[in-house]
Amino acid sequence: MTMQNNQTPLVSVITPAYNAERFIGETIQSVIDQTFTDWEMVIVDDRSQDRTVEIVEEYRKKDPRIRLIVLEENSGSAIARNTAIREADGRYLAFLDSDDLWIPEKLERQLKFMQETGVAFSFTKYRRMEEDGTETNAITEAPATVHYDALMKRCVIGCLTVMLDTEKTGSVEMVNIRTRQDYALWLDLTRRGFLAYGIPEVLSKYRVVGNSISSNKWKAAKQNWRVFREVEKQSLPRSIWYFVHYAVLSIRDVIKYRISQ
Repeated sequence: MTMQNNQTPLVSVITPAYNAERFIGETIQSVIDQTFTDWEMVIVDDRSQDRTVEIVEEYRKKDPRIRLIVLEENSGSAIARNTAIREADGRYLAFLDSDDLWIPEKLERQLKFMQETGVAFSFTKYRRMEEDGTETNAITEAPATVHYDALMKRCVIGCLTVMLDTEKTGSVEMVNIRTRQDYALWLDLTRRGFLAYGIPEVLSKYRVVGNSISSNKWKAAKQNWRVFREVEKQSLPRSIWYFVHYAVLSIRDVIKYRISQ
C-alpha cells in the first residue's frame, strides 16, 4: 500500500521499519516537528508482526507527507531501504531508522549547508541515547571531511545523519547484506570520489537498543570483514590491515562510551 503527494518534495526521508511499535511514533513525530517542511517520509514496513503498520497509518492519515509501503514478505533492511529509495520523489535523500530521532532543525541546517557549499554527501554529529530515550554524554564526532581510506579504517558516519544530493551522486542503492549496508554505500560513494562532509553539530539522536544487531560488537566486526572482502573486494593482507585499524578504534570508542555514561 502506498500514498503519494501531488507536489514533489525537496527532501525524501528514508525509513525502514520492522516490529518498531515502541519507537516509530516518536521517530515520525521528530520528522513532523522539523522546521523545514518540504519533505516526504517514505516508510517501508518489512512485514512487521506488531502494531507498526497501524501506528504509521494513524500518522499518515493526519499528514499526507507520510507514505507507507508494506513489503509482501520479510526481506531485510537493505531491501526495505532500497524500496524506499526507489519510491522517493525528492532530490535529497535523508536516512532515519525507525527508532532514532532528529532535532527540529536537522533538515533545515543540513540542507542549507549542502546548498551553500554544493556538496553531494554530508553527515553530522549525533548523540547516543539509552533504549528508554535517556540522553547520554556520548557524542560521535563529525570530521570536516572523510575519504575512502579513512572510512575503511573507521566508520564515523551515522546513517541517521546522512543526506545525499542525488542530482550529483546519481541513483544510489544499498548492497543486499544483513547489516552494514549503509556503510557499504558510504564506501561506494567515497570510492567514486564523493567526499563526505561533516557538519559539527549534534542534529540527531541514536537509540542504543539492547538486542539490536548493531549493539553486538562481535557481529558488527564480522560484518565489517565481509564488507572488506566481499563488497569492496580487498585483498586478504589489505583487509587485515583495515580490520586491525577498525578493531583498535572500535575498542577505543567502546571505552569512551562507557566512561561517558
